[in-house]
Amino acid sequence: MDNRSMLFALHHMEGVGWKTISLLVRQLERLHDIARLDEEALAMRSGLPRSKARAVREQLARMGAGEVERLEQSYANDGIGWVTVWDKAYPQWLKHTAQPPWILYYRGNWQLAQKPCLAMVGTRTPTAYGKLTAERLAREVAEAGLCVVSGLARGIDSAAHTGALSGPGGTIAVLGCSIDVVYPPENKPLYRQISERGLLLSEYPRRTKAHPGLFPQRNRIIAGLSLGVVVVEAAEKSGSLITADLALENSRDVFAVPGPISSPKSRGALRLIQQGAKLVAGAEDILEEYARWISMDGMAHIKHTADEPGLTRDQQTVVELLEHGPMSVDELLARTQFTFGHLHSVLIHLLMIKRIVELPGSVYSVP
Repeated sequence: MDNRSMLFALHHMEGVGWKTISLLVRQLERLHDIARLDEEALAMRSGLPRSKARAVREQLARMGAGEVERLEQSYANDGIGWVTVWDKAYPQWLKHTAQPPWILYYRGNWQLAQKPCLAMVGTRTPTAYGKLTAERLAREVAEAGLCVVSGLARGIDSAAHTGALSGPGGTIAVLGCSIDVVYPPENKPLYRQISERGLLLSEYPRRTKAHPGLFPQRNRIIAGLSLGVVVVEAAEKSGSLITADLALENSRDVFAVPGPISSPKSRGALRLIQQGAKLVAGAEDILEEYARWISMDGMAHIKHTADEPGLTRDQQTVVELLEHGPMSVDELLARTQFTFGHLHSVLIHLLMIKRIVELPGSVYSVP
């Protein structure tokens, strides 16, 4: 076996994780030397405990070169590709992080991993404002040509993937389980869409089920793939803030979308802004940081409300208010000072041209 196949074999051994492989890579000139070293020599050369060296040798003996080759072919038969940290195709932004995955398994368009990426994360239980904001920002960022990376979780992650699928930038879902496991189960339709039009990515071999300990590891990949991380809604203790911290550790940008100070789901994002994260009021606040990565055609997709033709001053006033978050009819009446009849006609027109959407309870928002 060559080094690449030996790494693949190690990745499928019980009890062998990132740290064990790291020790073997650092101490051995060639990974395939493992096959010719006995237990004692392997322990001495690699620095592994004797028991771990024995386990590696025993599992390798059971697998053999033929079994490893069959295992590799079975991945190909399932439509799953894999790239090692030594391959030229490995994402360079991720490679230059503190703990890059040794192997990335994928299904979908691998070329998306070579594009400039932006991560978008947040709570699994968003408000209507958070969900709509994530979907809109992701759509506009993808329209400008950036690839949106998230974790396929419920809530903000799902909204970000959904929005990004409509733009040429595309989307990457980094899983906290293996490629052949759909989690959460209700995201199966979204999983299928991303596999067909985006990219599914995981560092875990097949049949690895999701469990809480894997998600922080997944978050380091989300941050490592990306130029920056946008936090849309997050509580004070949130996995999204772990992703933001990982971004900072790797000298990546951190952005945060403000929300109501009374909302617990906004406190994490507001705290990030206090600590220096860039406040995001629109996609242009993100994209202006990455002008070198974005074409002029991409930037043209980002339109300010003030530039929109065909809106009266009163219609534009309502749209500008809703840009800050969903509002009820009573809130809009108080803020605009319009009569009820006039406000109703303005809302009807904006709904007809699909500039706003109506939410349950006579609440309105921008799409």
